[in-house]
Amino acid sequence: MALTALVGRALRAAASDVTPLRESVAFRQLFAGQTVSQIGTQVTRVAVPLQVYAITRSSLDVGLIGAAGFFPLVVFGLYGGSIADAVDRRKLVLLTSTGTMLVSVVLLVQAVLGINRVSVLFACVAVQSAFAAVDSPARRAIIPQLVRADKLPAANTLSYGSMQLTVIAGPVLAGVAVGAGGFGWAYAIDVASFAGAFYAAVRLPSLPPGTGARRAGLSSVIEGLRFLAGHRVVSMTFVADLIAMIFGSPTALFPALADGQYGGGANTAGLLYAAPAVGAVVATFLGGAIARVHRHGLGVVVSIAVWGVAITLFGLASTLWLGLLTLAVAGAADTVSAVYRSTILQHATPPGMQGRLQGVFIVVVKSLSCTTMRPASMPS
Repeated sequence: MALTALVGRALRAAASDVTPLRESVAFRQLFAGQTVSQIGTQVTRVAVPLQVYAITRSSLDVGLIGAAGFFPLVVFGLYGGSIADAVDRRKLVLLTSTGTMLVSVVLLVQAVLGINRVSVLFACVAVQSAFAAVDSPARRAIIPQLVRADKLPAANTLSYGSMQLTVIAGPVLAGVAVGAGGFGWAYAIDVASFAGAFYAAVRLPSLPPGTGARRAGLSSVIEGLRFLAGHRVVSMTFVADLIAMIFGSPTALFPALADGQYGGGANTAGLLYAAPAVGAVVATFLGGAIARVHRHGLGVVVSIAVWGVAITLFGLASTLWLGLLTLAVAGAADTVSAVYRSTILQHATPPGMQGRLQGVFIVVVKSLSCTTMRPASMPS
């Protein structure tokens, strides 16, 4: 009986800290709205490649979708951060949500009318990526304005957990929608999901530029990059993440491993791609334990070390289930690292520079998602 009570207390202590949701009505609304809208975003991220392949039957064309979204992301990600520091972030989020929704409407219309033009799909991806590159830094810069500083790790854990759940649920929903009613149904889900984004943005309080903000522009972007270069604590979190992901991600080997090592096919490869996200979701359920760590730099180092060990063991795994387990551990470690890196960035960055640094953060993470197993979206 005593052992049962002890285990119960340990589980409650380790469970995700939902204090930010209880204490901040605005954060709760932002969290709920983002979760709903991100499901729609993930549906579209699957539906567009499926439609491109249905039109062209070319894997090369499907691969070029990433390039169509990558370049607007880099350009507008950096500049979008400077905009987020110079204007009321609530108004900016409303504007970017409206623009992104209109692009989703275009996707819906072209699917219903059967236009089937790859150029239209590529253009929509590029424009949506540009809007997202401005929207994401603004949303991430909002969190420190809504949550107590000591609750930022808990808030970030909840946000990452929500994102990982949508990464799992969105593609499943996309497959069901496309199979049942065609691409129009999938895009209709995305358009409808923007109700969540608008709900969250409309209910936010006014969020004027913080102390130290300056007019958006190239000089503002350069100032943000200089701040990053001059603060080793912040810049090293980026460097550590880049090293871990670029030199330690086995994503490119998944198709070959699924076929050769594990004797499977597409379904086996799908399990390999999904395993890190599953581990990330499990990690967020232990958000209470994550939030109790106050030495965030050490937490980043330990998380990256666990990532490295897990990836090494994955390379040595002889069975599929052992391989999936090690990938899940790697995904969990990556999420813990991301929570601590986000918290360090939010703590160390002045209010008037949050947007610009978050812009750099988004560009780095999105760039890595193009070549690693990291999910292709951040909380937005």
